[in-house]
Amino acid sequence: MMSDQMMLFSLLGVVFALLIWGKIRYDLIAFGALIAAVVIGVVPQENAFDGFAHHATIIVALVLIVSRGLSNSGAIELIAKHVVDAGRSLFLHISIMSALAAGMSAIMNNVAALALLMPIDMQAAAKAKRSPALTLMPLSFASILGGLITLIGTPPNIIIASFREQAFGAPFGMFDFSPVGVVAAGAGVLFVTLVGWRLIPNVTSDQGAARELFQIQAYIAEVKVAAKSSVIGKKVRDLDAAGEEADVVIIGLVRRGQRFPGHARRETIKRGDLLVIQANAANIDAFVGAHHLEYVGAEKHDSLIGEDLALIEMVIPEGARIEGRTALDVRLLYRHGVTLLGVSRQGKSFRDRVRKLTIQAGDVLLLLGPAERLADITVWLGGLPLQERDLQVIQRHKAGIAVGAFALAIAAASVGILHLPAALAIVCLIMVGFNIVPVREIYTSIEWPVIVLLGAMIPLGSALEASGGTALIAHSIVSLAEGYGAMIVLILLMVVTMTLSDALNNTATTVIAAPIAIDIANRLGVSADPFLMAVAVAASCAFLTPIGHKNNTLIMGPGGYGFGDYWRMGLPLEIIVIAVSVPMIVWVWPL
Repeated sequence: MMSDQMMLFSLLGVVFALLIWGKIRYDLIAFGALIAAVVIGVVPQENAFDGFAHHATIIVALVLIVSRGLSNSGAIELIAKHVVDAGRSLFLHISIMSALAAGMSAIMNNVAALALLMPIDMQAAAKAKRSPALTLMPLSFASILGGLITLIGTPPNIIIASFREQAFGAPFGMFDFSPVGVVAAGAGVLFVTLVGWRLIPNVTSDQGAARELFQIQAYIAEVKVAAKSSVIGKKVRDLDAAGEEADVVIIGLVRRGQRFPGHARRETIKRGDLLVIQANAANIDAFVGAHHLEYVGAEKHDSLIGEDLALIEMVIPEGARIEGRTALDVRLLYRHGVTLLGVSRQGKSFRDRVRKLTIQAGDVLLLLGPAERLADITVWLGGLPLQERDLQVIQRHKAGIAVGAFALAIAAASVGILHLPAALAIVCLIMVGFNIVPVREIYTSIEWPVIVLLGAMIPLGSALEASGGTALIAHSIVSLAEGYGAMIVLILLMVVTMTLSDALNNTATTVIAAPIAIDIANRLGVSADPFLMAVAVAASCAFLTPIGHKNNTLIMGPGGYGFGDYWRMGLPLEIIVIAVSVPMIVWVWPL
C-alpha cells in the first residue's frame, strides 16, 4: 500500500469513526477532513473546493428549493389531505400513506415529502386514538423507498448520475432509475403495508393507545410557583394525587438555579421555585392553570399586549439551527419572545435545565409564544411542526404554476432540451418570481450541512480514486467473491454499501462507493452500469438505524422509538430490497 493510500485510508477511518460517534456534526467532520487532506498533500490545493461546483452538489441544492416551492404552493398537501381519513382502518391508512409517500418522494426530495406527511399522519393517529408509532416508521421507510424511482428523489441517485457522467461522458437520465426503483419501492411498500408495521416492538405497540400517546409526547418542562399558587407550603409528594388526576408526573424541584437531587419529594415548595414536570402539551397547560402556576418567562409574554399566546410542537431534524445549541444560545426568549417550554427525547429524562439543555436531532420541542410568531420561529429554528400547518400561508392558488413549471422542466431535461441543473434553476427562478418561494426562504430551503458534506467528500473520493485506493478496495471485494461470478460480487457490493449507509450518512457512503463500483466492473470486464445502480439502491436503503437516513431521525422522537427498534422492520426490508433489485438490475442493465 502506497503512502497516499495509507494517509487517505487513515483519514477516512477517522471520518467514519467520528460520524458513527455522532458527537460532532457531519458537515464539520467532512470539511475538517478535506482541509486535513489538503494540508498533508493528498488533495491538490487547486482541487480542494471542486466538490462545491460539482453537478451533484448544485442539483441537490436546487431540488431542495423546488421541494420548498411545491410545499408552499400546497400542491402536495392538498392531495394528501384529500386521501387521508382518520376513520379508515390501520391497514388501509398505512397502505394509502405509504403509497402516497413513495409517490411524492419520486418527484421531490424524500425528506421534504416526509416533512409534509408526518404532521398529517400524527393528526390522523390522534383522531383515531391510536399510537403514531404504528404508522410513522412505515411512512418513513416508504418515503425513502420512493426516492429510488427518479434521479431527483434522493441525493445518492444524483451523485451516481454525476459519477457516471465523469467516468463515461453521459449521466443517468431522470427516469433511468425508474425500472429498478419502481420494483424495489413496490416490493418494499408492499412489505411495509402487509407485514412490516406488525414487527414494531411490543413495548411500543401493545400498550393502550391513549396511554402510549401520552408517553410518546411527554415533555420534560419547568413551571414557576407564582405568589398566589396553591402549592406553596406543600411538599412535592403532596402533589402526587393532583398530578395523577391531571396525567402529570412531578420529577424534580429547582430553587435559585439549582436542581435538588432525585425527585425532591420531601422538599417544601416555596414561592419562586420551579417544578420539573413530565406531561403532554395539553396536560401541562391544564396543570398550570389549576394550581395558579406560571410558565418560565411569563413576564416576557405579559409585555406582549394584544398578542394571543399559543403552543406548538416541533421535531428537530439534523442540521437545524438549534441542533447542538440551547435555547439560551439562540436567545429564544429574550430576542424572539418565545419560550422553550418542554423537551421530549424518546422518553429519556435529563438533569440539565430545559433552557440549558443541548438540543439533539430527533428531539421534540414544545414552544410557547405569540401565535403569529410561532410559524416563523419554527422555520427559523429549522424544525418541523407536529400539527396541521394552520399558521403557514399556503398559496394554493399558485399550485398550478408550481406544478406546471416543475413538470415542464422535468420533461425538458428528460428529452435532452436542457441539462437538469439548468432546468431546475429555471423552475427556482419561476417560483421566486411568483413569490411561491419568498426571497428570504431561498437559502433557508437548502440543507447547507448536506451541501458542505457533499462538497467536502467529493474531492476526498476523487483523491482515493486517483491514489488507487478504490482499486484496492475493489480488488478485495472481487477476491472475496472469486469464483462465484459477477452476480455474487454485485450482491456483496450492495451488502457492504447498505451496511456503511446504516452507520454513516448515505451521501458520504455514495461518494466513496461509486468509484469502487466502477473499479469492480473494470476488474471483472463487465458494464459498470449495474454496479452503479446497485450502489444507488443500497446507499439509499438505510433502514437499520435512526442515523442512516434523516427521515429515520425525524420520526424517532414523535414515534417514541429506541435505537434498536428500527432493525426489526428494517432488516427484512433490506433483504427484500436486495432480493428484488439484483435480478431487476441485471435484466435492465445487463452485465
